[in-house]
Amino acid sequence: MKINIAIISLFFVFSCKKENSRTEHSYSKDSLISVRTKGNVITDTIGSEEDVKEEYILLRTLMEAKKLDSSSFDYECEERIGTVVFYSERGNLKVIQHSYGENSHFSAVENYFIRNNKPFFIFNQETVWNFDGGTPEKPETKDNIKEYRYYYINGRLEFCCNKEYSIRSSSESNPKPEDIPAVESKNCSDTELQKTFQLLMKNKTKKGQIKCL
Repeated sequence: MKINIAIISLFFVFSCKKENSRTEHSYSKDSLISVRTKGNVITDTIGSEEDVKEEYILLRTLMEAKKLDSSSFDYECEERIGTVVFYSERGNLKVIQHSYGENSHFSAVENYFIRNNKPFFIFNQETVWNFDGGTPEKPETKDNIKEYRYYYINGRLEFCCNKEYSIRSSSESNPKPEDIPAVESKNCSDTELQKTFQLLMKNKTKKGQIKCL
């Protein structure tokens, strides 16, 4: 299966269903600002879940409008083939998108949303596909998809949530990912993602084709 290097699934449901109560807010594109004000104080930190959502929507809006600069490189390392795209604004790194496949049946897209060179939100989608009936001339497939969301507040991982669903090529009634609630996880571990993030940051000036990260 080909790796989808677009920002897949990022425009679906952003929040997750919490076991504990959290207030949900929505933000108008017309009211977005890059530096928040609280009282009479200007702050440049991500200090709450609402700040995470606001900054995410701002960056998503800029990406949709193609107002961020970008650079990229491809790599091939053992069985992994990947593409990395860096999005920046006025020299400040804002988003890293890392798309890769490790074999013909597995692919993943990691999206790191960044402020002050640290992720404040990570969205990771993994897809495993297999044949699901049909004929040799017209095979049918099934995509098993897992999504993971990580929220960072004041530089620390505050909570994470995930969702799972399957898409069948033969079905006319596949679930809509945006209608599936993401559920908060009790066991958040971003160790591997943080290791990958550091490797991506070390290679942010690379372009073209390289070997391993």
